[in-house]
Amino acid sequence: MKKFKTESQRVLDMMINSIYTNKEIFLRELLSNCSDAIDKLYYKSLTDNISGLTRNDFYIEISLDKDARVLSITDNGIGMTEKELSENLGTIAKSGSFDFKGDEKLKDEDINIIGQFGVGFYSAFMVAEKVEVISKAYGEQSAYKWTSRGAEGYDITPCEKEGHGTTILLYIKKDEGGENYTTFLEEYTVKSLVKKYSDYIRYPIKMQVTEYSSEENATPKKETQVLNSMTPIWKKRKNEVTEEELNEFYKSAFFDMQNPLTSISMSVEGAVDFKALLYIPETVPYNYYSKNYEKGLKLYTNGVMIMDKCADLLPDYFSFVKGVVDSEVTLNVSRETVQQTRQIKAISQSIEKKVQKELLALQSSDREKYEKFFKAFGIQLKFGIYQSFGMHKETLQDLLLFYSAKTGKLITLKEYVNENEGDIIYVSGKSVSAIKALPKTEKLLADGKDVLCFIDEVDEFTIKFMGEYSSKKFVNGLESVESDGSDVTDEQKAVLEKVKTHLEDKVFKVKGSTALGSHPVCLTAEGEVSLEMEKVLARQLNAPEGVKAQRVLEINLTHPVFEKLKTASDSELETLSKILYSQAVLIAGLELENPTETAELIINQLSK
Repeated sequence: MKKFKTESQRVLDMMINSIYTNKEIFLRELLSNCSDAIDKLYYKSLTDNISGLTRNDFYIEISLDKDARVLSITDNGIGMTEKELSENLGTIAKSGSFDFKGDEKLKDEDINIIGQFGVGFYSAFMVAEKVEVISKAYGEQSAYKWTSRGAEGYDITPCEKEGHGTTILLYIKKDEGGENYTTFLEEYTVKSLVKKYSDYIRYPIKMQVTEYSSEENATPKKETQVLNSMTPIWKKRKNEVTEEELNEFYKSAFFDMQNPLTSISMSVEGAVDFKALLYIPETVPYNYYSKNYEKGLKLYTNGVMIMDKCADLLPDYFSFVKGVVDSEVTLNVSRETVQQTRQIKAISQSIEKKVQKELLALQSSDREKYEKFFKAFGIQLKFGIYQSFGMHKETLQDLLLFYSAKTGKLITLKEYVNENEGDIIYVSGKSVSAIKALPKTEKLLADGKDVLCFIDEVDEFTIKFMGEYSSKKFVNGLESVESDGSDVTDEQKAVLEKVKTHLEDKVFKVKGSTALGSHPVCLTAEGEVSLEMEKVLARQLNAPEGVKAQRVLEINLTHPVFEKLKTASDSELETLSKILYSQAVLIAGLELENPTETAELIINQLSK
């Protein structure tokens, strides 16, 4: 028995127990090796002008023998000589594919060589107690068999084999230690793994599959089926793919019962070449706004799935995007994850720009569809600005929509600026109707100004980090319409000061207003924290003493109730002040600190 040419025990142990985290990927690795072997022979046929070899002649075949516990994989690729068996399989981390990829002549040929590190073959030992490799190199007369049980070493002996290529026989381990190795001898498991990892290997992967007839007492029959589809939908020309096919691929690949809202195709050549097929779902996934949701795109390299969800390909604010990316990116040694490279960053940046561009186009071409998208995922876009402290403002700001108090429809910031002079006025509340019912909103609308309705908790936090839009400031409408105080008499000031005294520290200030229309009172705030922000922060911090707004009670100087305040006794003024404050709190959508006390004050006042 020959020994491996490296510290075999340590390296093989690392292959099996450390590098690979999922046993099922052994099939992906071996099928990728078969594809590489075929590509090498195809390349040889081109460079050496070998006639009689075409792509249609090549295949990979899987066989299962459940009784003997043997899984075999055969290809009719280039095969290996005795020396190549020793060099490629006798030296762990020696990659013939990697050496082959270094050939400068390959750059102009349609050849996809997947292997890079020369360790994928050894993943077979995760599921097999013994591995045999029978190979006959193209153009050679002799065949050889490589046999190994793992770290002890290997034997190479002459053998018989018809035709060129390689057969790998895996003697599957017995079930033990809670591991179900027998599953890898089941037709269903093998078919599923081929579909999951190797569906887009360009050569047919064949296997004899049991077919059951619907006729009673019929004997099950074996028939050879091709398990992989070979040509990825994202590599087909646009005129070769129908919308129905795009939708069906989305539903099957991403387990959605509904068609996507839209699809985005990409084919990029430059610093990094890649193809992508992206989808925007029509509805929010059930766990999208939970901690359990995993963002990411399926990552393929030359038709082989490397990662089911590569999170680095998507920014968080576009985490709703689903899809696939196919590129020859640099992989880590196990080929289960991607190295953090410039390639991934470049792909991510291209995808980010493309998604933004397509969403803006959808906004212009199909407003109804875009509004449907925004109602599902708009909050995520707002969080993208807020959580990045405004860093991604330029990317996201034109995608935002807010309800217009004037029209009741969703509008963009650009549309608001085009239709209104001056600053961008907003008011926060629990609903559009609640915002429109506020005294100051009524006044603004009466004056011909529009108001953006902020009904999502994140809205005010978002615009705080935006600062401005198109050189226009964001102004809280509750603070934008005020009396300048010049028309407040000394008598009125005295009443307002008494009201402030009776309310003590409940309010930061009490002031008179002539901008409340028919409403007697209104609660606003001064400073950086608005009333709506106070509500949100109180829930987030889960503390009654959380961050507080500086509350301002505004009283309508032209309302009859103010005349009542002017003539009230000191005790009655105290009661009326507290009732008016409670009314303002309720109008603002805040909770009363002591509802019972307020109810008693109203009853006592009515009883007089």
